[in-house]
Amino acid sequence: MPNTSARSKHGRRSRRRVREDPAKNELVSSSLESARQCLLNQDYGTAFVHYLLVLNLAPLFKDLAKESFRFTLFKWSEELDSLGRIQDLFDCYEQALELFPTDEVILNSMGEHLFRMGFRDEAAGHFHKALKVRPDYPEARENFHRVANWLVERWHFFMLNDYGRNRKYQQAIQKAVQSGCNTVLDIGTGTGILGMCAKKAGAAEVYACELSKTMYELAREVVTANGMDGGIKILHMKSLEMEIPKDIPQRVSLVVTETVDAGLFGEGIIESLIHAWHHLLLPPQRGKNEFQEQSVTGRVIPAGATVFAMAVECLEIRRHHRVCVSEVGGLSMVAAGELRSPVSCSSEPDDSTEPYTTERLSRLPGGYKSLTQPFTALNIDFNNVQELEGLTSREVQRLRLPVIQEGELDALTVWFQLHLDEENSLSTGPQEDTCWEQAVYPVHNTKGFLLKPEDELVVEVSCRDAYLRLCSVAVVRNGREIRLDQRLDTQACENHISNRNPEAELCSALSSLQTEQNPPSNDFCSLESSEIALLNNHAYHQSFRAALAKLISQLKGKWQNRAGADPGSTDRSDLLYVLDVSEGFSLLSLIAASHGHVKAYSSVEKKKQQEVLKRLATSNNIPEERLEFWLNHVEDEQGMLKRPSREKLWSGIMLDCVETCGLIRQKLMEKASLARCLLEDGGRVFPEKIVVYGTLVESDTLLLESAVQGREPTLGFNIAPFINQFTVPVHVFLDFSTLDCKHLSQSVELFVLDLMDATANYTHREVKVQATAAGRITAVPFWYNIYLDQEISVSTLSQNSHWKQAAAVLQEPLEVGAGEWLRLSVKLHKSTISISQTVVN
Repeated sequence: MPNTSARSKHGRRSRRRVREDPAKNELVSSSLESARQCLLNQDYGTAFVHYLLVLNLAPLFKDLAKESFRFTLFKWSEELDSLGRIQDLFDCYEQALELFPTDEVILNSMGEHLFRMGFRDEAAGHFHKALKVRPDYPEARENFHRVANWLVERWHFFMLNDYGRNRKYQQAIQKAVQSGCNTVLDIGTGTGILGMCAKKAGAAEVYACELSKTMYELAREVVTANGMDGGIKILHMKSLEMEIPKDIPQRVSLVVTETVDAGLFGEGIIESLIHAWHHLLLPPQRGKNEFQEQSVTGRVIPAGATVFAMAVECLEIRRHHRVCVSEVGGLSMVAAGELRSPVSCSSEPDDSTEPYTTERLSRLPGGYKSLTQPFTALNIDFNNVQELEGLTSREVQRLRLPVIQEGELDALTVWFQLHLDEENSLSTGPQEDTCWEQAVYPVHNTKGFLLKPEDELVVEVSCRDAYLRLCSVAVVRNGREIRLDQRLDTQACENHISNRNPEAELCSALSSLQTEQNPPSNDFCSLESSEIALLNNHAYHQSFRAALAKLISQLKGKWQNRAGADPGSTDRSDLLYVLDVSEGFSLLSLIAASHGHVKAYSSVEKKKQQEVLKRLATSNNIPEERLEFWLNHVEDEQGMLKRPSREKLWSGIMLDCVETCGLIRQKLMEKASLARCLLEDGGRVFPEKIVVYGTLVESDTLLLESAVQGREPTLGFNIAPFINQFTVPVHVFLDFSTLDCKHLSQSVELFVLDLMDATANYTHREVKVQATAAGRITAVPFWYNIYLDQEISVSTLSQNSHWKQAAAVLQEPLEVGAGEWLRLSVKLHKSTISISQTVVN
């Protein structure tokens, strides 16, 4: 029967065995054995090749060999990284992911390499994939949170929560579209909100471009979720690369954009608008009636801007941009030369410096003093292409500004009014309730000199490289102008003083900056602003000096107790070895070497900064051979914390424990564990302990800067669920002293990290806290007391701290009554602290 025959044949086929290939099996077996042997010999590159061969030929070995394969991949990638073979490294990871496309550990590891090398978008993608495979994978989650701060900066949340800003943009766009601008291009679309405003207003065609891969994909998700994916075309590219008809079919009648930073031009709006006017926009309306016939002419929203500026005195700005102390940890700084931040403005463009930084002036600790009235620095019309093209060739504008009160000039601060159209405008001023920060142009060269109400400050304004540049160049006192951008020689100042000229005080102040001991004025070293603030942290360095002195005294006492030891001996074998593994510029090694009988190893890498330390060593009578830059001799990270010689262990190891942003440094506990193994008897890790303190607060500000709240601020568009994927649980770079918040408890000890005693550590702690006031708990700000030894400590919350604070922000605010007790669950995972809380009564 046909059916019987069919069943019989089917049965025979199902029982056939796959014919084995002896040669293939032999190759797999020998390669597997070779891979294992190479691992024993630490030949990771060859082992990796053998594993690739085995797993491609015999996929059934994947589960069995996964752990060994991972280990081999990670070891081989470390070698490739140290050799600078970056492309080979990524090729290996691509091959690994072809074999294990859903391995969360490999995905996360590749993301770490990508992030470390600056490929943040790609890194985020790998961390996100790892979390999709395993949502509870802590390493990937922490990495994703870390990279999220780079990819979706916190101002995105604050901006989307700024209803006033969003509504004014919507009104301006709606008015333009209804007047005939029915083809729209949104440059730098971000989440897509402005493009969606145009589509909602009735625009026939809407295009948007976004350079960031993360924001481009986010915008696509948002537009689709709002039912506009068929009406808005989003391009992953710079507007400068767009062409007609390749990317969009024809010129548009309206460009909308907010590619402006606190200094207005820092995101390249001038270049992008010039290109748009020439290649993407319809020609502008000519003639007297500017706003007629807009359906056949081009225009830009915003239409223009007015830039305002003001001179200020501000200690917080000063201590981050110029060294204000003459002595640090017992070391005279006279020979250091000029140490200043890389933010330094002049009328001449300089690739080595940035013209400005940004601050929210209303939140600066200690506030600021206005030395001049706000003045108009610049007006710009974005709808006039000739004016845009002529911006960089404008003559330098020289302004004379009356000084309104006495003070030391620390910076020029800048904000602007953005004119969206003839009716709607936005102000970024320091007194406004806005998502914007202000631009700060620090002044480096007026140390110790006070401006007085009788003076006039001369400021030059220019835009030679399409950056707004403001530079304080002179002071006019009693009709005579004295330059601030050139050091005056001592003799000239003495002549002014002897003749009793009114500007004698200024000359004296300026000449004191250049003495015979000081190096020439062009001999300066650029440090990060956080490093400048570190040098100005007098208490921090004095505490380290005192703690080191105690340790050295204790160890010297051991020498003297040895049988036959000569108390006065300075033999090299009696030297104490101290290692500083601080990141960036640090004087701790030099402070250690200044005690005598100490050989100090510094982690400073930059040649210019090493020269500064050498000069300081010489001027402070520290022998040259007592300071060594150990990273000059280390080829890879595996060399960290090695012994200085076979005979000696380290007497002290100084660890950089807290990032400037307010977080514990990654892998701190692993470094501390290694450091303890390398200490001599009686040696010490600095600091020995870190105590984490925190408090409960109600702060709408932290909520607004951490996540988009509801749909009303974003004009009813469904944006929050998508951008809030990039919400991070910890808010960093927080100034707790100026945070707008309501305190709901006293400060409490949350956690202790003991760097000297591993047995004292834990990974989880429950802490009970009593609410002292009723309110909504929205966050737990935290900071650290850093104990250098049992008696000496420094706080990251102190007034002159170079550290900022951090805050764990709750996903859902928690209502609490006065007197109620809460339980905080504090966890530590790989140096990352997380905090959750519940009411217990």
